[in-house]
Amino acid sequence: MIPRGSGAAPHGDLRILLVEDDIGDAKAVLRAFRKVRISNAITRAADGIEALDILRGTGGKERIQPPFVLLADINMPRMNGIDLVRELRKDPELSGTAVFFLTTSRHDQDIDAAYGLNAAGYIVKETAGRDFLQLVEMVGRYWRIVEFPAAAT
Repeated sequence: MIPRGSGAAPHGDLRILLVEDDIGDAKAVLRAFRKVRISNAITRAADGIEALDILRGTGGKERIQPPFVLLADINMPRMNGIDLVRELRKDPELSGTAVFFLTTSRHDQDIDAAYGLNAAGYIVKETAGRDFLQLVEMVGRYWRIVEFPAAAT
């Protein structure tokens, strides 16, 4: 686990919701996290609708407990990553969710939409290719130094 920080919520307890429809890309993310010894709980959703079910505890899905970070692809079936984050920002319980986009899209409209929704970061998968471990380490450093609110009791 990530060493515990001095913040309100222990960083070792931080969960990751990976929203990725491509099984190969999802496995690559999981391998990269293991390789840099980040062993926080990772839950995968195949699209935005499944992610919302996990975040809200609906549709027969167990609700992910805070604190958590969302890693989301943009191009997915049923509900894409941009639409997912739009829904999150409208939900008072989920509006403050930290979101990183991890996607193949280099379109300016997607980048603008992501940051317009207060994304914590936008990473193009192809760019991350050879530097993917550095990307994962960066995400790990992010939640080692950022203070997260305590989980609601």
